[in-house]
Amino acid sequence: MKSRDPLSYRVIGCAMEVYNTLGPGLLEAAYEKALIHEMQLNGLSVVSQVPIEMSYKGVNLGEGLRLDLLVENSLIIELKSVEELKPVHYKQLLTYLKLTNKRTGLLINFNVNDFRDGIKRVINGY
Repeated sequence: MKSRDPLSYRVIGCAMEVYNTLGPGLLEAAYEKALIHEMQLNGLSVVSQVPIEMSYKGVNLGEGLRLDLLVENSLIIELKSVEELKPVHYKQLLTYLKLTNKRTGLLINFNVNDFRDGIKRVINGY
């Protein structure tokens, strides 16, 4: 993955550092704050709780939802701290990618025994 998507690779490294330091079992908000700090330490630009404007049949509905994290204005990160990822979590991230016209997202679940099981990369086929 490193050669094909260096940004995802860097973010996953930051997330692994957070997981190795904090471990599983905390609330999502704690991981979000720690991951933001870790990414900033690694020179990445990150914005949290990014509002997304929505429209429906030509009518602007305003801010309909918020992205957990947007890294380098291109990679969406959806954070979870749940027992297991469900299909709806993937669909949620894919919808965010489509609404923002972004290509790549990471679904990261910190509530796992093996952190590799908690990272899923999602690609928007446009």
